[in-house]
Amino acid sequence: MIRCRAKKFDYRRLPTTSVIIAFYNEAWSTLLRTIHSVLESTPAVLLREIILIDDFSDRVYLKSQLEQYISNWERVRLIRTNKREGLVRARLIGASYATGDVLTFLDCHCECVPGWIEPLLERIGENESTIVCPVIDTIDWNSFEFYMQTDEPMIGGFDWRLTFQWHAIPEVERKKRKSRIEPIRSPTMAGGLFAVSKAYFEHLGTYDMGMDVWGGENLELSFRVWQCGGSLEIHPCSHVGHVFPKKAPYARPKFLQNTVRAAEVWMDTYKQHFYNRNPPARKETYGDISERVVIRERLKCNGFDWYLNNVYPDLHVPEDRDGWHGALLSSGIHSECLDYNAPEHNPTGAHVSLFSCHGQGGNQYFEYTTHKEIRYNSVTELCAEVPEGQIYIGMTHCPHDRTPTPPTIIWEFREDGTLYHPHSGMCITSYRTAEGRTDVQMRICTSGDKQQRWKFENGRDEPHPK
Repeated sequence: MIRCRAKKFDYRRLPTTSVIIAFYNEAWSTLLRTIHSVLESTPAVLLREIILIDDFSDRVYLKSQLEQYISNWERVRLIRTNKREGLVRARLIGASYATGDVLTFLDCHCECVPGWIEPLLERIGENESTIVCPVIDTIDWNSFEFYMQTDEPMIGGFDWRLTFQWHAIPEVERKKRKSRIEPIRSPTMAGGLFAVSKAYFEHLGTYDMGMDVWGGENLELSFRVWQCGGSLEIHPCSHVGHVFPKKAPYARPKFLQNTVRAAEVWMDTYKQHFYNRNPPARKETYGDISERVVIRERLKCNGFDWYLNNVYPDLHVPEDRDGWHGALLSSGIHSECLDYNAPEHNPTGAHVSLFSCHGQGGNQYFEYTTHKEIRYNSVTELCAEVPEGQIYIGMTHCPHDRTPTPPTIIWEFREDGTLYHPHSGMCITSYRTAEGRTDVQMRICTSGDKQQRWKFENGRDEPHPK
């Protein structure tokens, strides 16, 4: 962006930074590419050090060969853990050694470009209680070609399964900004790349040490900074390339446990929407959260209702009326439920089908609303529809709360258990194909037909084990 390149910085007024890079069995080329790019693109006056945290790697080249390679770099320090700590704790170990004013966390397969750090440091210098993220540009896994993801930066969000999602900047936020190079408020962050004042990070309670490996810590920190008086932004003038590997070096065996901790501490009664969509989470042990609750009380943090109203007003809050959400179970075919496996790049490009009930929520979680919609769990909120003249059930984007409901997505859940679609005059019907496969389609409603009867099954509230 031309206006970003034209921007001048007074380096004497900018805070310094420590760049923290945790890794585990990272490829030699990508790790060194990350380190070199930081050294070559960060003004020396701003870079206090690069702190590498080797989280108990067992690759031979990451031992003496790595030590020899970096030995002539005064500002690169290598710390090795004595056991596998996971990304969250490894980063905190690195932060404990940092001497810069600002902690800049990077993944170990990145490429920084000239001008990447100055906007982040300037913004934190202006407002210490802001966590600032760069725009993440994609580096292709196969060709290593560097390219921008979008013409305009995306901001972070989440769905009610507490899965991080990218989405476009809302129109109301666009109108608030005085120029395209201003930082953009973001409800959440991806978590791999961000800068934060070291003092503010410690004031805020750093990471939740009860979280294992990684996963969920990005949403927890996002909720916390917003609810406790800070802010989270993406700076359009800061760009860092990132390789999205086919297989992440860190598995996420504790992702659900971590997410439950975030929900229990920060989401108040709204956590029930998360549990409704993740039935296994109700039985997940999540450890002691008393210290995190004390931090929330000490910082006099706002409730999750405040967060939704002031930070993420575009997120649809489900009704989740008792008896009207969960898995839609067929009465005609035993243990079969409505299922929607949304394509990654085209969420409206598949049909609702029938599949064995698995009790895990997710692609079998639906909600019947007071607006007579059948909503599917998604950050973009999809509604079941019958396209004009068709007999299949598709998905389309639900209307905004202030817009009329199109007739193609209006359903009547009748007392006899039928799901009637007034616009087409038909009912959802389960059936078996000639090959014995189960599926659904729209058919003329027939009184007493079990194949046209449905009922919601959803888990009841239960106490959650510590």
